[in-house]
Amino acid sequence: MGTSKFDISDYLDSKEMIAEYLNTVLKEGDNADVIIAIGHIAKAIGMTKISEETGLSRPSLYKALSDGAKPQFATIMKVLKAIGGQIQVNPMSA
Repeated sequence: MGTSKFDISDYLDSKEMIAEYLNTVLKEGDNADVIIAIGHIAKAIGMTKISEETGLSRPSLYKALSDGAKPQFATIMKVLKAIGGQIQVNPMSA
């Protein structure tokens, strides 16, 4: 019996699941984790669709959202909008 590699994007099948995943990574992860998580979400939705909505090429998206990438803030904002997300600032508790 073979095993398959776990891919989180296979489980990101609703807006609620996507939001929960990204919020958890934002809370617990670092910059690199957030970029990778956005890449997983983009993959789950479909890179072609994200490419069409952002105006960025698929290769550019893969490169910008890969491990070790340092995409421009504008790129992250375009992708967040395309995946149906937004940034919200809440006061931190003491």
